[in-house]
Amino acid sequence: METRQLGALWPVSELTLGGGGLGQLWGETSREEAAATVKLAVDQGITLLDLAPLYGRGESEMVVGEAFGGKLPGGVRVTTKCLLGTLPAGDVHPKFEQSLTRSLEALKLERVDLFFLHSQICPDDYTFEEHADTQDRWATRWSCYTDGVIPAMEKLKTQGLIGDWGLTGTGLPKCIMDALRADEKPAAVQAITNLMDSPGGIRMYEEPAEPRNIIRTAKNNDVGVLGIRAVQAGALTNKIDRDLPADHPEVKDYEKAKPFRDFCKGLGADPAVLAHRYALQMEGVDTVILGVKNRQELQQLIDAANQGPLDPDIVAKIDALGLARQIPKIPLEAEL
Repeated sequence: METRQLGALWPVSELTLGGGGLGQLWGETSREEAAATVKLAVDQGITLLDLAPLYGRGESEMVVGEAFGGKLPGGVRVTTKCLLGTLPAGDVHPKFEQSLTRSLEALKLERVDLFFLHSQICPDDYTFEEHADTQDRWATRWSCYTDGVIPAMEKLKTQGLIGDWGLTGTGLPKCIMDALRADEKPAAVQAITNLMDSPGGIRMYEEPAEPRNIIRTAKNNDVGVLGIRAVQAGALTNKIDRDLPADHPEVKDYEKAKPFRDFCKGLGADPAVLAHRYALQMEGVDTVILGVKNRQELQQLIDAANQGPLDPDIVAKIDALGLARQIPKIPLEAEL
């Protein structure tokens, strides 16, 4: 499998195995099948496993812990995350350490290679349109980020518990890009990477999403980019594999994506496969995280990646469908 440089960190396989599928966020599977999927991924050349306690209440981490018994194969690295919210600066490190300790126990490891802040970053005076009464549980205000998160992450590095740290880049785009440009910046960012430029249901803010500007900002500042939501949580597949209400953002995106499914039908291509191949060719993306839940889904996408870059003519035709309705505040051609 092709490898790419992850920012200023280390080479990484172009595909990363995500923990969402292993934790049954994207449909049912068994622990045995999930463990077999992890082992197949490594056997096929995937070198990064992206996990989190929230993926099945620790299930994804336990799957990896059981699959390898605390002895990862050579060259394989793991990530995990912590949903922080906003706390007094002095409380951030204990919160991180507690979450990380539980993850390490499940993984049967002594350290992880990357530890992500899994919260939406926002300005100190920002109020979200929805769920404003709970936002400090899942959104990290800027002063908490600068005064609490950054020092805590650096302390975890000196403790030897993490190799480096990153951000889940799903908060307000301006805040994410400010963080990527800062002197004390993350080593990696997880960024929306799909042909619709859509964060779907994880978008909590009203401002336009700017995923390609976030990716470009990361690239210009030597921050590694892990692409997430290549199929927009099922909206870019033949069928969403879980029950959702009709007004759910993923369902709305699925309806909007009908021209893409029609295009794929004309090519005789699986929409999920073509969506992943599109994500893999997006400029600035170092690795694309897979949300697969079994070996069949995994092998299909590994085979697709091994076909090499998507034909530029196909990319142009997908773009011409007009599904990427991002209205960036910063022009895409701008230097960031």
